[in-house]
Amino acid sequence: AQVAPFLLVALQLAGAASAAGLPMVINTWAFRKAAETAWRVLQLGGSELDAVERGCGQCEIDQCDGSVGYGGSPDESGETTLDAMIMDGNTMEVGAVADLRRVKNAIGVARKVIEYTKHTLLVGESASLFAVRMGFPYEDLTTQNSLSVYSKWLNQSCQPNYWKNVVPDSSKSCGPYKRPEKVTSKEETISQRSVHNHDTIGMVVIGASGTVASGTSTNGAIHKIPGRVGDSPIAGAGSYADSTAGGAAATGDGDVMMRFLPSYQAVEYMRMGTDPTAACQKVISRIQKYAPRFFGAVICANTTGSYGAACNKIPGFTQFHFMVSSPLLGQPTEQVVDCI
Repeated sequence: AQVAPFLLVALQLAGAASAAGLPMVINTWAFRKAAETAWRVLQLGGSELDAVERGCGQCEIDQCDGSVGYGGSPDESGETTLDAMIMDGNTMEVGAVADLRRVKNAIGVARKVIEYTKHTLLVGESASLFAVRMGFPYEDLTTQNSLSVYSKWLNQSCQPNYWKNVVPDSSKSCGPYKRPEKVTSKEETISQRSVHNHDTIGMVVIGASGTVASGTSTNGAIHKIPGRVGDSPIAGAGSYADSTAGGAAATGDGDVMMRFLPSYQAVEYMRMGTDPTAACQKVISRIQKYAPRFFGAVICANTTGSYGAACNKIPGFTQFHFMVSSPLLGQPTEQVVDCI
């Protein structure tokens, strides 16, 4: 009975369209500056898409954890390439770029794909040409740091890497690899992505009226095979936004996670009335059935301003930190969830 008056007040505050917890910004990892930037854009009257673009763009500038933006996660040839996407939950339009080279502001380019093309995803060298046409400068994405990471890796016989069933033995030596005469299937190794190589910023922004946008930016898996694209720029995998239900974003081992479209699935669970925390958990446990040792987490938020997150528990990764900004919190606040 004691809860009743509070509930009434909450319902009155919520009104028909806007809930007390809106507007809201939620993003993966404790990327505080990204959260602050997105929140500030909303406070200054920017759109949800603006907030996502600027928030993820902040991580590109800050090189968040070395796993977003330039100068991190060199591939097998030592090059850093970028993947990003942005999604408008009102129109369901998506702009994305993958394997983007020599252009730093990947999510900015992704936004231009929505604004100036009828396409959804541009890749590789051609995506860079598009970026330059759109006014983005060519810049070297290699830094002293990424070069030293690369040379250290070469000195460690290219360990770890993403090859399997090849000759020479990829667990002991560098390539070039080729397929053997006879294929002998080997045991799948545990996720090689170290937990300290946080790999993506994923962000969901929900406006005061419940409008949803989402986005991601990453430089992908460290030491990836050139041409590899993970979950981040794939709609429904890296993130998903639908203003009739909510938004979600994923982070972690993209090669495994993208097969399950976790962000799309989480939004569908929320559409069916599942609360965000449970929606995130259901998505993680679906992937667990096939890849019990995968590294990954999902954030979820619905159009009433409820939010949650879930992660898969593996050695060295038992909790997941993420950021939430809303009127109820006063300022961007770091949140923690125990992995399942």
